[in-house]
Amino acid sequence: MKRDGILVVISGPSGSGKGSVISKLEVFNGVAVSVSATTRKPRDFERDGVDYFFISREKFKELIEKNDMVEYNEYCGNLYGTIKSELKKLLKENETVILEIDVNGAFLIAKNFSCVRVFLLPPSFEELKKRLCKRGTETKEVVEKRLEEAKNEIKRIYEYDYLVINDDIEKAVEKIRIISKAESLKVERAKGELDRFFKYNF
Repeated sequence: MKRDGILVVISGPSGSGKGSVISKLEVFNGVAVSVSATTRKPRDFERDGVDYFFISREKFKELIEKNDMVEYNEYCGNLYGTIKSELKKLLKENETVILEIDVNGAFLIAKNFSCVRVFLLPPSFEELKKRLCKRGTETKEVVEKRLEEAKNEIKRIYEYDYLVINDDIEKAVEKIRIISKAESLKVERAKGELDRFFKYNF
């Protein structure tokens, strides 16, 4: 019987490089990235089911009522969340499923799913500030706000199973792949196979 895949939950402050790391992880065979649902309208370059599941507010609330939203929140007047049935489907079809989410969402995911939580950090807080400023897409005030948010997120790092320092993106990607592989080999995941082994051999 095929086991479900490993759910790898990745969190980290803005500027830690989550998007870049995940884009490199999803090219490997057997790896899929969980897609969130949102009630906002798609941008021109976005594709339904790839960037987000774009659904109506009514549909979103219906999923909440059916207990099919593992976690959700509202941001700038739009709802965002993780659909439970979609996540279960991905885990049945893939060896590893990557879910990028904030610390509050990660806590809720861990309450509902067996998962391994990875916190991604740049090598220093100074480097984090440098990366945010280098983007050139945000005002000084927004950068400062993101840095304050980062401090609050980092305080919750001990809720996670692993810390990966993203000072070299290729090394960070390899570390997360190793974590996923190690988790897949845990004895607790082989309970079904072990039960059959002991039944026929002891």
